[in-house]
Amino acid sequence: MPSLNKGSMIILSSPSGAGKTTLVKKISKNKNFSVSISHTTRLPRPNEKNGKDYYFISKNYFKRLIKKGEFLEHAKVFDNYYGSSKGLVTEKIKKGKNIVFDIDWQGTRQIRNKNLIYRLLTIFILPPSKKELYTRLIKREKKNMKTVKKRMKGFTKDLSRWTEYDYVIINDDLNNCYKKIMKVIRNKKKISFDREFIQKHVKKLLN
Repeated sequence: MPSLNKGSMIILSSPSGAGKTTLVKKISKNKNFSVSISHTTRLPRPNEKNGKDYYFISKNYFKRLIKKGEFLEHAKVFDNYYGSSKGLVTEKIKKGKNIVFDIDWQGTRQIRNKNLIYRLLTIFILPPSKKELYTRLIKREKKNMKTVKKRMKGFTKDLSRWTEYDYVIINDDLNNCYKKIMKVIRNKKKISFDREFIQKHVKKLLN
């Protein structure tokens, strides 16, 4: 397995509202870590900036980039497209950067299937409860209930993908979750996690 100083790819996925974006930003503050800034066709949220949070582009332009093969991965999520630039990611990895991705299971699967030469680590983040997830979404979406309901509708489908990941961590406390993620990233040997416990937690989330 390649070492971290040669550049690695670390993917965080989760149901919408579980906290992966906040965690990705926190991880990227470490030395030699950088966020993969995705292109997206969705509108910016309040305080989001083009080129910092996402590259906000039109659907037509996004589709042209797909045809040109510019994306390492891309997916359609909640009626909008998201994609990671192949050129930007490769350039950073060659410089020794560890790239952290904030992408869903569709993009994760695409990257895994490419069998790239770089170290790849996939982590799935779970919320502590469905109620907490709902509360976070209401806060994030500024009580836009139409968007919140759409996110909750996709919750079950997203949740079912946890088995495809190397690690699964519950975000019941942001700092504790972050520490667990960094332990996994920095450990050169695979750390086991309690799959039976996670299965029980997932079952509770689905009820």
